[in-house]
Amino acid sequence: MINYDQKQFRPIRNSDNGETSGDTIFHYQQQGNILTAVYSGGQIKSGQLIGLVDEQGNIDMRYHQVNLKAELMTGKCRSTPEILPNGKIRLHEVWEWTSGDLSHGESVIEEI
Repeated sequence: MINYDQKQFRPIRNSDNGETSGDTIFHYQQQGNILTAVYSGGQIKSGQLIGLVDEQGNIDMRYHQVNLKAELMTGKCRSTPEILPNGKIRLHEVWEWTSGDLSHGESVIEEI
């Protein structure tokens, strides 16, 4: 299992309907297979996520965040890890809003 504890991530790509950007920083913590994170930056004032990590390092998560428009947004995401040549982790994400327009998207975040 990949251990995400104390790692930081930054988006490098996101669908147009997403709110994260290169200015958003995620701070991950992990205990056992339970992953949590806080994040902010760019269009996001404050966000939190919680997820489960499987044996291959895939993450099934739920998130909630408050954006700059003071809207509370919620969603779910499935992240698949890729280990880069430098040993850093890249996460390929497929996500869906569970609030707002209920649209779907894809993003990629990388370990800083």
